[in-house]
Amino acid sequence: MLGWAVAVYAGLALYLYVFQARFIYFPELPSRQVTATPADIGLAFEAIRLGTADGETLAGWYIPAPAARGTLLYLHGNGGNIGHRLVQIEVFHRLGLNILIVDYRGYGASSGKPGEEGTYQDALAAWAYLTQEKRRRPDRIVLFGESLGGSIAAWLAARHTPAGLILYASFTSVPELAQALYPMFPASRLARYRYDTRAALGSVRSPLLILHSPDDEIIPFSHGQGLRTAAHEPKRLVELRGGHNDALLLSREVYVQAVGAFVRTVVPAGAE
Repeated sequence: MLGWAVAVYAGLALYLYVFQARFIYFPELPSRQVTATPADIGLAFEAIRLGTADGETLAGWYIPAPAARGTLLYLHGNGGNIGHRLVQIEVFHRLGLNILIVDYRGYGASSGKPGEEGTYQDALAAWAYLTQEKRRRPDRIVLFGESLGGSIAAWLAARHTPAGLILYASFTSVPELAQALYPMFPASRLARYRYDTRAALGSVRSPLLILHSPDDEIIPFSHGQGLRTAAHEPKRLVELRGGHNDALLLSREVYVQAVGAFVRTVVPAGAE
């Protein structure tokens, strides 16, 4: 019996190691098909296609705001696609921000297969589109990273200097999160993906807003606290309520107030 137990344990650990991409990327959850657009909430938008440095093509939307005070680059989480972010898009649009949101490679209508280095290249392509094609000034661009997108946004902010960085329900690193989710395995040692948000924040000098709920059942609140500790000033951690996927709905007023105050601080009034 002991031998069988050891074999099963080793087999599960091997499965986690070999197939861990299945635990990180969920382009089919709830669907890879983009079934909604900003037009469904009354917003005009441009459907765009971006090329990456390594040859992939990303699908996305550019949503202009009248007399915009700045632009938001939205890097979404690991599940679903841009069509599942209309609630968040509406919030930022009401704050007077242009919005660029793209699907990572392997998500939505984008080509390729997701991977850590690939998602970083996707973020660089989105930044280049805003700063070069749209001629948006970096000091009027706010980066918003949701969950996995928070790590990607922090990586990007460590290499460029946006007006501000917002991390929503994000984690310190994949190894640390894996260990918290699978404590029965040496998960941190098995992790082949890093997404080291904590390390990236060490090089970020832009103002930071962290939004996290103590009720988050997927990414523990301690990760939000860890990110605050790792970051340079100015920084702020705002507590929400609700789980990982419904905190925005349950804490909408707190969320909107915190994000609005942050945007008004880092992007002074006046059209771009």
